[in-house]
Amino acid sequence: MNELHLISFNYPYPPSYGGIIDVYYKIKVLSDLGIKIHLHCFVDQIPHKVDPEVEEITENVFFYQKKKNPLLYFSGTPFAAAIRDSEALLKNLEENKAPILFEGLQTTHIIQFLRDNDHKLYLRYHNNESEYYKGLSVSEKNLFKKIIYKIESVKYSGYQKKLLKKFEAVFCLSEKEYNEVETYSGNAHLIHIFHGNTSVKELDTKGKYFLFHGDLTTADNKRALNETINLFKTLPQYQLVVASDRAAEDIKRKISTIENISLTPIQTTENLYNLLEGAHGNILISYQNSGTKVKLFNTLYNSRFVIINGNITDDPVLKSVCLFGSDMNEIRQQIITSAEKEYHDTEKRKEILEKTHSDKAKANEMVKIIFKN
Repeated sequence: MNELHLISFNYPYPPSYGGIIDVYYKIKVLSDLGIKIHLHCFVDQIPHKVDPEVEEITENVFFYQKKKNPLLYFSGTPFAAAIRDSEALLKNLEENKAPILFEGLQTTHIIQFLRDNDHKLYLRYHNNESEYYKGLSVSEKNLFKKIIYKIESVKYSGYQKKLLKKFEAVFCLSEKEYNEVETYSGNAHLIHIFHGNTSVKELDTKGKYFLFHGDLTTADNKRALNETINLFKTLPQYQLVVASDRAAEDIKRKISTIENISLTPIQTTENLYNLLEGAHGNILISYQNSGTKVKLFNTLYNSRFVIINGNITDDPVLKSVCLFGSDMNEIRQQIITSAEKEYHDTEKRKEILEKTHSDKAKANEMVKIIFKN
């Protein structure tokens, strides 16, 4: 039986946001294909137990506490990578010479300490981190954080160039990043996001509200939400539901003053799916050009109209099943137009999504590359 070390930047359960959704469902489908997964997780606090959902899809699970030393901000290594460093991890990797899949550049600091030829190395390239932090810096209002993100962006620029050639293969999430990596190091493979959906939901032709959902601690999502709130202030005839478990007090106060906008927690995957099923249209906006956002898949599989701007995906196949707005005026027009329409796209989505974006097909491709010998 084939075995694989998988080093995750966080504990992948519950799969409730971006990169962790990709990690969890990737492990799940690789396990379904018979791969024995040795899961290594960097965490803020080591949990008391492993969730049964993770236990049943892994051979074993190891936790390593992220370092809390603020002086690491002054290291030449990006801070997010410098805090994920562990001698215990190196020892655990030495126990088994299986290939290693690094989830994101932030998990790769230990590569310099690995013995050459002990392991085949693979990278899941979640982001061009340099571009990602540059985008955060632009969106961030807090001056101190703005500077920190800018420095992190500069550090990652050199860090990723130095590292990318060390991998047997780099699995990219988007066309843009695939082209960047392939041009630079010639080891890129395009494997879209693992999302856990298997079939497109059959829904009535009308929903009850428009939905905006996401992690409201990130600068990009906060900016997108503020733009969306300002839009719906001018559209009092339509209800907007904002769904998030991580909304700051200023956002809660702002929403509470607007009659046609409400805030609701997500808490569980089941609640998220219920919210998606009730929505007539979904607003997905980003100011960061970092490939296809995971929440696009959940929305396309489980809801009705999906209104996006240019940074949500660069995949022409996915764009073909969305409504597009290049700026907030066009997004506003798409909201008005879709509100009056009935939804009839289920069959079209089935044809496209179930053929081209199934998790099993992606996992089979990765297995062929990692275990080609």
